[in-house]
Amino acid sequence: MIEHGGQEYMDDTLSTEESLSQAQGLVPRALEKAKEVKGFAGRWKMIITKLESIPGRLSDLSSHPCFSKNTLCKEQLQAISNTLKEAIELAELCVKETFEGKLRMQSDLDALAGKLDLNLRDCGLLIKTGVLGEVTFSSVAASAASTELDTATCGNIRELLARLQIGHLEAKHKAVDRLVEAMKDDEKNVLSVVGRSNIAALVQLLTATSPRIREKTVTVICSLAESGACENWLVSEGVLPPIIRLVESGSAVGKEKATLSLQWLSMSAETARSIVGHGGVRPLIEICQTGDSVSQAAATCTLKNISAVPETRKVLAEEGIVKAMINVLNHGILLGSKEYAAECLHNVTSSNDDLRRSVVSEGGLRSLLAYLDGQLPQESAVGALRNLVGSVSIEVLVSLGLLPRLVHVLKSGSLGAQQEAASAICRICSSTETKRSIGEAGCIPLLVKMLEAKANNSREVAAQAISSLMTLSHNCREVKRNNKSVPNLVALLDPSPHNTAKKYAVSCLSLLSSSKKCKKLMVSYGAIGYLKKLTEMGVPGAKKLLERLERGKLKSLFNRK
Repeated sequence: MIEHGGQEYMDDTLSTEESLSQAQGLVPRALEKAKEVKGFAGRWKMIITKLESIPGRLSDLSSHPCFSKNTLCKEQLQAISNTLKEAIELAELCVKETFEGKLRMQSDLDALAGKLDLNLRDCGLLIKTGVLGEVTFSSVAASAASTELDTATCGNIRELLARLQIGHLEAKHKAVDRLVEAMKDDEKNVLSVVGRSNIAALVQLLTATSPRIREKTVTVICSLAESGACENWLVSEGVLPPIIRLVESGSAVGKEKATLSLQWLSMSAETARSIVGHGGVRPLIEICQTGDSVSQAAATCTLKNISAVPETRKVLAEEGIVKAMINVLNHGILLGSKEYAAECLHNVTSSNDDLRRSVVSEGGLRSLLAYLDGQLPQESAVGALRNLVGSVSIEVLVSLGLLPRLVHVLKSGSLGAQQEAASAICRICSSTETKRSIGEAGCIPLLVKMLEAKANNSREVAAQAISSLMTLSHNCREVKRNNKSVPNLVALLDPSPHNTAKKYAVSCLSLLSSSKKCKKLMVSYGAIGYLKKLTEMGVPGAKKLLERLERGKLKSLFNRK
């Protein structure tokens, strides 16, 4: 049902054809009365021009194949009739000069012009957007289907979506209310029929003067964004500026839904850049500091997504991202918020020295280390600590308890976290004392076991860490004592292109080749065949190690003879 000026009207006793006849009959009467008016000449001239456009729109509407089958047509015709009756009444008042006051009449005439514009626009939308045909076809199909279908069938949903584009604000408000319920009951069907014009209508409602309609609208948009089916339409239709404004100054529910919408939309790098361009960083950081648990988690996740795009990090730094994320890391309401904060710090410290120094100066080291003591995913926190090597002395890191935490991650962390831990060990192997401390902390057996990982990157970084540690004789002896060291390292001599750990395996085995026992093991596990291929490929150290193993093999042969 279309509404006019907040008042519902629809005479169910009239058919669509009778409603058309009524509207067509009122047009000449309205024009005749309007042309009799002498006062308010400018306003009535404009109104007459709009009245003269109505017959063409009525003709377009009535010539549509689905004209008589659609309730939207009937409602639109009655809306036009109502406006025409109002035009006749105002014209009579102006002719008789019986109106209450000049300013009041000027206001009424402006409102009439607005209603005529709306009628003309809505008629055009019904035809040009295809809503009329789509709604009718779906409604007919739904009525012919099983009676088990409820009011959330595709036909009813299409009609509901159409109502977002036509009629007055209050009518659209009710349509949004019904759409919220439809999304709850039958989201799949809503998503299957929503179109770009519907998205555009929803985006326009985000700027409505009514806080309640903005809140309802952003609830629908949040569901659409979460579905991932309408992201491009939402962004291209300009959803970001009004959503960001709601994050800044909406109601509690409005802020939450707006922030959640940005969380889903920011998964695209291009959209993440646009959020920054529209000034979205500052209100998101404020939500991190003052929002409720859900809003804080959504804002932190959004900033994490944005920080994954390198060119956004300068703006993030200027808006205080480091301090905000450390605060969430320390005091986040939900555990997910802390995880997102760790990921964000990992991202911003990956390529920016200023941001690394900022994390250190703001106390981020202790916060990241404390995070590792919990049960949350550790990969990002270890990665952030690895990034900070170089911005703080190794001695400070060791004194704060980095090594036992790295051992803990190597023992029980995810493969990604273990990989970050091994990478961190590679970076801190800068002095004899540090290498000794790492060896004594119990990292070597864990790194040797990591050589068996399925992921090539994990094997490579473990081999690199072992190679660095073995330059200290104490650590080298520990590697020798481990029964899995030689077989695991020989397996990494595989010459295939995807194996990027082979150069580190050669380095480790070269250091072990001073041991007769280790040389025999290398030969028995097929190292010579691998090394011949690596020598041909020019892998550093392969030729020298091959010669050493072959000499040992010859000596063994002569001794047996």
